[in-house]
Amino acid sequence: MSVISANSVLPATRFDIELMTSDGLTLVGEVATPDTPTATIICVHPLPTHGGMMDSHVLRKMSWRLPSLANIAVIRFNTRGTTSPRGTSQGAFDHAEGEGLDLQAAIDFARTQGYPNIWVVGWSFGTDVILKNLDASQVQGVILLSPPVRFTSDEELARWSGSGKKCLALIPEHDDYLQPEAARDRFSIAPDFTVEAVPEAKHLWVGEKFVYYVLNRIVQEIEPRHEPLSKDWDGPMERWSDL
Repeated sequence: MSVISANSVLPATRFDIELMTSDGLTLVGEVATPDTPTATIICVHPLPTHGGMMDSHVLRKMSWRLPSLANIAVIRFNTRGTTSPRGTSQGAFDHAEGEGLDLQAAIDFARTQGYPNIWVVGWSFGTDVILKNLDASQVQGVILLSPPVRFTSDEELARWSGSGKKCLALIPEHDDYLQPEAARDRFSIAPDFTVEAVPEAKHLWVGEKFVYYVLNRIVQEIEPRHEPLSKDWDGPMERWSDL
């Protein structure tokens, strides 16, 4: 039995993908999936002009752990103009406007390939991409991590009222941009969202304690049969570290 740590990579089928947007851009991405997933997460990463990408640590660890621990397929991709070790997506940063087409391309891919029970998880800038652009009818629900609500207007946020979807916003107690009290006020026009404060957490969710909290809370919403997530793994790993 091994303790799952920051660098632990559990077994999954992993393969690179390319997504084509409706305005003709090619985006790079990756799928990590169990043999027969029962749910799917599409990840939308933090602000690329400040280092955000598909490998931002919470999203990377999601893809390393959730296929094995929760039977969830995880789809990550770089939005337009974003670079990661996987490569660079075509296009240029577009302040959460054109990135809506990038998200749609990922949803179209997941639906075309038959991935089940699709959820979208956004972190920071990725939450604005979701709030501004997502057609909620295409997914089972959305989960927002550290939403700054920077690029989203009140009108765009208000359209989430009555969406009929499961909507959760996890707000770090010490967030750099939108802390719990202000978040509850901002999201009051979108009452479908459950706004949940996370004590002691910060915007970047640094530390295994907070990564575990986020991943466990996501699984609690999407695949509660697998919650609480195990902190140990009794089997082969693709990579393991106890550091």
